[in-house]
Amino acid sequence: MSIDQNKEIQNEKEHKGFDSATFLKQLPHLPGVYRYFDAQGQLLYVGKARDLKRRVSSYFQKTLAPRTQMMVDLIASAEVTIVRSEAEALILESNLIKTKKPRFNILFRDDKSYPYLKISNTRYPRISYYRGALDKKNSFFGPYPNALAAKDTISTVQKIFLLRTCENTVFNHRERPCLLYQIGRCSGPCCKMITDEEYTESVDMAKTFLRGDSVRVQKALQERMNKHALKLEFEKAAVLRDHLAAISRVVSTQSMEAGADQEADIIAVVVEGGEVCVNLAMVRGGRHLGDKAVFPMIQKDTELPSTEEILEAFISQHYENMEIPPTIIVNLEDKNENLEGLLATMSGKRPNLVRRPVGVRRQWLELAISNAKMSLGRRLLEEGTQKKRIESLVKALNLPISEDEYDDFKIECFDISHTAGEATQASCVVFSNSQMDRTNYRRFNITGVEPGDDYGAMRQVLTRRYQRVASGEAQLPNIVLVDGGKGQVRMACEVFDELGLDKGVIVGVAKGEGRKVGLETLIFADSQRLPLRLGKESSALMLIDQIRDEAHRFAITGMRAKRAKSRNYSKIEDLEGVGPKRRRSLLAKFGSFKVLSNASVDDIANVEGVSKTLAQQIYAQIHGQTE
Repeated sequence: MSIDQNKEIQNEKEHKGFDSATFLKQLPHLPGVYRYFDAQGQLLYVGKARDLKRRVSSYFQKTLAPRTQMMVDLIASAEVTIVRSEAEALILESNLIKTKKPRFNILFRDDKSYPYLKISNTRYPRISYYRGALDKKNSFFGPYPNALAAKDTISTVQKIFLLRTCENTVFNHRERPCLLYQIGRCSGPCCKMITDEEYTESVDMAKTFLRGDSVRVQKALQERMNKHALKLEFEKAAVLRDHLAAISRVVSTQSMEAGADQEADIIAVVVEGGEVCVNLAMVRGGRHLGDKAVFPMIQKDTELPSTEEILEAFISQHYENMEIPPTIIVNLEDKNENLEGLLATMSGKRPNLVRRPVGVRRQWLELAISNAKMSLGRRLLEEGTQKKRIESLVKALNLPISEDEYDDFKIECFDISHTAGEATQASCVVFSNSQMDRTNYRRFNITGVEPGDDYGAMRQVLTRRYQRVASGEAQLPNIVLVDGGKGQVRMACEVFDELGLDKGVIVGVAKGEGRKVGLETLIFADSQRLPLRLGKESSALMLIDQIRDEAHRFAITGMRAKRAKSRNYSKIEDLEGVGPKRRRSLLAKFGSFKVLSNASVDDIANVEGVSKTLAQQIYAQIHGQTE
C-alpha cells in the first residue's frame, strides 16, 4: 500500500492518566489510522478515520458507550498513521486488525474464498465447482454461501441440461460414453452423442437459468418439446417434459424468488446469551442461494459491541476481496452514515443499504434473522456441553483450574500417521475457548527417522513444537495428549526433561481392548498417578476422544496428501469397497491411478474380482459422482 506520509505521535501515560488534550492538538484534519495502547504496551484498538482530529476527539467526550469508556480508561499511549485517502485507511486498518488482533476490535476469522460455478470457454464447455480468482475468459456464477449450495446447483444443472463435468484429460480420451451418459446425467459430447449446435444451445440455456431467468428457459424448452411432438419424436419430447418438471420443482422450492435482476446480500446480526452471530444470505439472479452463519471473535472480558459496530466490522472484513452487490439488506432500525460511507468507500459507488425492507426483501431478512438465532442457539448449546466436559475432565484429572479459567483451558494433541513407514507425518490439533481451534492446527513432516519408528517421530514433533515454550516465546497448554500408551508417554517425558518443561501436563491415551471406543486408558507421566480408565459414559472421555479423533483425522489426511505426491496410484487405496486383493488386481491391469481414471466401467469390470456393480461404484468415486 502506498502511504503519502507516516506520522507517529506517542504520549506516555503520566501519573494522572493519558494526556488526551496534548495528543489531540497535534492531530491533523487528514485521513489515517489510529491505534490505542495500554500501560503495558498492548494494542487495545485500531480504527480508521476520514478526519483523524474529528474522529479521535470523539473518544474523549463526556458521554460514551460503556464498552468505549472501558477502552478509553485503559489508554496509556496512542499512535496515528496518516494516509492519502479513506480507502487506504480502510486497507491499513484491516491489515492491522488481522495481524495484531487488538483487544477491543471485532475480528472475523479468515475463511476460504466463497465457491462459484464455472462454465469453461471451450468447444464443449464443462461445468465445475470453483474457488479462487475470477477471470474474463470463462463464465462464473455466484458466489454461493457454502459448498453444499454450489454442488447442489451443479447436480441440478447436470440433470436438466446434461452438461459434462469430467476433466479434460478424461473427456479427450473417451472412446465410448461413460456411466453419467448411461444414467441420464450427461449428453455424451465426448462421443458425439449430441451435435455441437444442440450442446451449445444447452450451455446457453444453463447460463440463462443460472442468471435467474427460469421463465425464459422454460419457454424455450416448451417450444422444443412441442416441435419434437409434432415430428412424432415422443421419446425426445418426454425427456424435455421431464426437464421442464425438474425446473418447476427447483423454482417452486425458491418460494422467495424475485426478479431475475435482483442481486443482494442480507446481513442479520443477533446477540443473545453473551454471544454474537452474523448470518449472511446471498441472492443472485433473483434466487436465494442459501446462507452462512459466522461468529466474530470478541474479547471475553469486554462488553458486547453494538449491532452497528458488528456490522461495520463484518462489512469491512468480508468485502475486502469481494465484489459488493448493488443492494445490502441489514437489520438496523436507524440510519447509519458511517456504514453507508464505508460501503461507498469500498465499492467506489454508493450501494443501496436497506434497513426496513418490504415484500420479498422483508422475507429474506426475517429468514436470515431466524437462521442466525437458530445457529446461535445451537452454538450456545454446544458450548454448554463442552464446558461440562471440561469440568468433568478437570475433576477427573484433579487439575488446579477454576471454572473462571475454563475459557483459557487449552489442550494440544499429537498423532503420527504413515503407511508402512511411508510419508510419515505428525499432526498437532488444538482445543481452546471450548472448541477446536483450527487456526492453530499444525502438520509436521518427519525426516531423519527410520520408517515406522513412531517413537522417534513423536520425539521429533514434540521437540519442534515445544522448543518455543522452552525459550519463553509461547505458553505450555494445560494438557498435552499423545495418542499412545506407556512408550509414547515415556518418549514425551524424555523430550520435556531435555527442554526443562513440566511433565505433569503429559497424558497418554492408550487404546482399549479391540480398540473399542470407551475402553481407553489414560497414562500419566508421573509415577504417583496410576493409569485411569474413565469408562464409556464419562463426559471427560468424550472430550478426549473428540480431540484425539480430530488429531487422527488431521494426521491421516495430511499423510495421504503427502503420499499422493510420491506415487500417482495411491488414491486407489482410498476407494471404498476395494481391499488389498482387488487393489493389486487393479494395479496389475492398469499400472497406476492415472490410467485407471481414464478407464470405462466395462474396462474396470473386466478386472478379476470386480463385478459390474462395483465397477460402477469405483468409476463414480474416481470422478466424484454419486447417484
